[in-house]
Amino acid sequence: MKPTRLLRLGFALTACTALVVGCSSSDTAGGGENPPSMEPQSSVGDGEGQLNLIAWAGYAENGSNDPAVNWVTPFEQKTGCKVNVKVGNTSDEMVQLMRTGQYDGVSASGDATLRLIYAGDVAPVDTNLVPNYATISEFLKDRPWNSVNGQMYGIPHGWGANLLMYNIAVVTDAPDSWGAVFTDAGKYKGRVTAYDSPIYIADAALYLSKTKPELGIEDPYSLTPEQLDAAVELLKAQRENISEYWSDYTKEVQAFESGTSVIGTTWQVIANTIGADNKVQVNTVLPKEGATGWSDTWMVSSKAAHPNCMYKWMDWIASPEVNAQVAEYFGEAPAQTKSCDLTAEKDFCEIYHATDPDYAEKIHYWTTPQKQCVDGSGDGCTTYDEWVDKWQQIKG
Repeated sequence: MKPTRLLRLGFALTACTALVVGCSSSDTAGGGENPPSMEPQSSVGDGEGQLNLIAWAGYAENGSNDPAVNWVTPFEQKTGCKVNVKVGNTSDEMVQLMRTGQYDGVSASGDATLRLIYAGDVAPVDTNLVPNYATISEFLKDRPWNSVNGQMYGIPHGWGANLLMYNIAVVTDAPDSWGAVFTDAGKYKGRVTAYDSPIYIADAALYLSKTKPELGIEDPYSLTPEQLDAAVELLKAQRENISEYWSDYTKEVQAFESGTSVIGTTWQVIANTIGADNKVQVNTVLPKEGATGWSDTWMVSSKAAHPNCMYKWMDWIASPEVNAQVAEYFGEAPAQTKSCDLTAEKDFCEIYHATDPDYAEKIHYWTTPQKQCVDGSGDGCTTYDEWVDKWQQIKG
């Protein structure tokens, strides 16, 4: 990963930008057993000449940020579908924009997907109409954040883990547990950093699921009120040691390079960027408890005015060459297994564990919390808006 590409994006917007914490309950997944009934599109015809997308910065590049980075123009030339892109700043903003019915599709993270599915904002997808879906990594298919009852609601795009990063000159004991930023955070008081989002509650829940089995936490996104309270208490204790919460990852880069932060949650691309600058030496680890992470999904609006163009786009973005370009430019593992032979950086997929199912199995991918527990354990779980309220309490 070359950080200059990220700098051209201004680092400002990423696929995992923090959630806006003022959303209403109407933004959350409905919590029912099934989303609204609708059939997937049965065939793909000629494109309608236009495509309106909501996308994370770096996911639909047309050469305007970097003339050498352009997979939109070739798509337009091939399909006749002129692409109009609205960059989404947060998952909550994307949900709200999709509710307007003005967009054909969205690159949704797992903290938004179920909200869109259960509200009927996105349509089920017939993956047979997307030929490149066949060689997408199997561990990204038919998962709780992108499907319901075996029905896919989109095409996987890219994914990654939320890792533990530390400054090796300051943190010398090579931690291998999230306890370093929770129970042992006091060792680095005022120099711990954490991700600024209600979904970060799942990180605390994951740690507690391994260290306090008596709480009965089986899935970090399926928390009872009591389990949620336990995670919140852990995060309130952590708050005393936090230097800052980050969502724009330039802030984490700057914090580690200046020394105001020495340990905390990160993404591999951030560690690569810090290492490339050679200002400080950091290490990353996927702790023994596992990790949370993201898997982004291209979803088609249930009100799409240009559904054929959207299906063509989903197949295009999942193609080996294009998925390789996006993954390298953005800094994440490609969903397309065939992309690994086409990356400019030959060890890119090795660095990002792109085709490693054992590594992927250690990741608990962001999934929208809802009353109907996403792990299928019942209907007594806490909803996303409850997590939002708790996050406000944690940060004070």
